[in-house]
Amino acid sequence: MTDPLLRIAAALERLSPPPPPAADPLAHPAYGWDGAVLSAARGFRPLPIERLVGIDAQRDALTANLARLAAGAAAHDVLLWGARGTGKSALVKAAVGQVQADGGRLALVEAPATALARLPALFALLAPVERAFVVFVDDLGFDTPADGRALRSLLEGGAEGRPPNVRLIVTANRRHLVPRDLKEQDSAINPRDGIDDALALADRFGLSLGFHVVDQDHYVAIVARYCAAYDLPFDGQEAINWATKRGSRSGRVAWQYVTELAGRHGKAI
Repeated sequence: MTDPLLRIAAALERLSPPPPPAADPLAHPAYGWDGAVLSAARGFRPLPIERLVGIDAQRDALTANLARLAAGAAAHDVLLWGARGTGKSALVKAAVGQVQADGGRLALVEAPATALARLPALFALLAPVERAFVVFVDDLGFDTPADGRALRSLLEGGAEGRPPNVRLIVTANRRHLVPRDLKEQDSAINPRDGIDDALALADRFGLSLGFHVVDQDHYVAIVARYCAAYDLPFDGQEAINWATKRGSRSGRVAWQYVTELAGRHGKAI
């Protein structure tokens, strides 16, 4: 008689769905990576890049870097850091969309921070493809310098670094990805060694772009640009009141206000 454990295992295999097939890396503008399978992203609709207000320098630097990557030229890994809701993630997707619209052979691959250990497998998958890829890790941060050492190795100096057609883009609220503590001055035999270890990961990114807190004029300008794009009535004072109630001014809050405004007027955006 067949071993009951083998029969149970076979039954479970029949019940479990087969893994989804991997997406064609040449066929789609954007993908997701779960650590095992590359899947096509559904509904990749980046904002038109001209709708991003007040981050012109960051926009130009990132777009130029991605255009070089798409053309097969040297390009940097990129760190976008700064205040929450200031357009870091939106700019990454908009810049990729702009390069694609200009004819660049570039695709976005979004990978969760939990899949960092599987990035070498993703790099191996993308290396032979005749296309450039941006691997995008959103909202990354580490509790200690040791947590970020594997990523440091992938960026520079490791045996399994990323291939020439792939670059990493990371967004973070902290400039150095690792929290700094005044106690580090006292805890290390040589305090400079501890500080250098904390900063070493951020130093691996050839292009570092800062995003700063949005002031009231900037916030109102963002709302005005969205209202013009979607043919919505613009009321600067109402937009300010919305932000005051939320206790925050940012590009994200501006978009939430415009979503509310569009809903009131029966429009989809």
